[in-house]
Amino acid sequence: MKSRFRLSSFLLTGVAIVLMHCPVGGAAAEPFVVMREAASAGAGSRLVRHVATQPATQAWTLCAVFPHIKDAYWLGVNFGMIEEARRLGVEIRFREAGGYPNLDIQREQVRACAMDREVDALIVGAVSHDGLSPLLEEISQRMPVLATVNAIADAGVAARVGVDWYAMGRAAGDYLVAHLPPARESVPVAWFPGPRTVSSVVDQGFRDAIAGSRVVVRLTAWGDTGKSIQRNLVQAALDAHPDVRYLVGNGLMAEAAVSVVRERDLQQRVQIVSTYLTPAVLRGIVRGRILAAPTDFPVLQGRLSVGQAVDLLEKRPFPRDFGPAIRVVDRATLKGIDLDESIPPSRFVPTLHYLPPSSLKR
Repeated sequence: MKSRFRLSSFLLTGVAIVLMHCPVGGAAAEPFVVMREAASAGAGSRLVRHVATQPATQAWTLCAVFPHIKDAYWLGVNFGMIEEARRLGVEIRFREAGGYPNLDIQREQVRACAMDREVDALIVGAVSHDGLSPLLEEISQRMPVLATVNAIADAGVAARVGVDWYAMGRAAGDYLVAHLPPARESVPVAWFPGPRTVSSVVDQGFRDAIAGSRVVVRLTAWGDTGKSIQRNLVQAALDAHPDVRYLVGNGLMAEAAVSVVRERDLQQRVQIVSTYLTPAVLRGIVRGRILAAPTDFPVLQGRLSVGQAVDLLEKRPFPRDFGPAIRVVDRATLKGIDLDESIPPSRFVPTLHYLPPSSLKR
């Protein structure tokens, strides 16, 4: 029998850990973590070596709920979780809501995971910052709830893996401002933050980065990260604002914008910046069709989330809040970034269940 979770045993202090990839000689070095104390505990930080989670001693079962697995970002998280579950010897099951507007669907999927007596821990990639909070708080009395990737309210959440999406938006904005062509006139841009339910902090980071610069936002277009939706938003933005010089926003927008810009013969006049990295965005950077994209290493985030859940269940010491350091990818920085921790293998397809070998089954 597997030991059951008691919430009171795992209430942790607010420690933030950021996983950093330190390139040496053009290759990614062994990862380190920057440990920062919570603001309430005083200032200070220290660099420490990241220690990978040890294999599980019991046959734990994890359940992960995602907003969707319809783009390569969440496919990367899916891949990272599967690979870490394989390495640690635990079972993991997935449910995906089909998109960010589907809060009700995700609520039902969370309930289904919580009602399954074989599930020991729930990992939530939320479609809403606080739309799940009352339900997660209730579930947390029976099993640990961990957050992955997307920002989520604290209620009921025992631990989390992710980056500050404010910083992702800020990184994209900082890159844009730093690489503007030399001139004095304003630079009009169209801005595509993504789904309104989870992208407000990305929006704020971008706007803070461009404040006081020559960048002027002509249009802000919110929308789900479906490629067809983003393509329509890009086309509408260019129709309404033909003076736009940059298209900046989510990865699916950037992917769609490459073909729209080409079809309209605007390659010499309109540039593209993404707020995160996908395989298609990477190809665009390599080919000179997209300027840059910050990466938060989604494959690595998947690995870290599974490791964090196993450490919690095994009652080992673990960080409550950590995630990869953001790096900006452009043609100049490609050789110094471990892209395997950002991009899933080309042959990997969405996988909704991993069951370890029979020796680890109940």
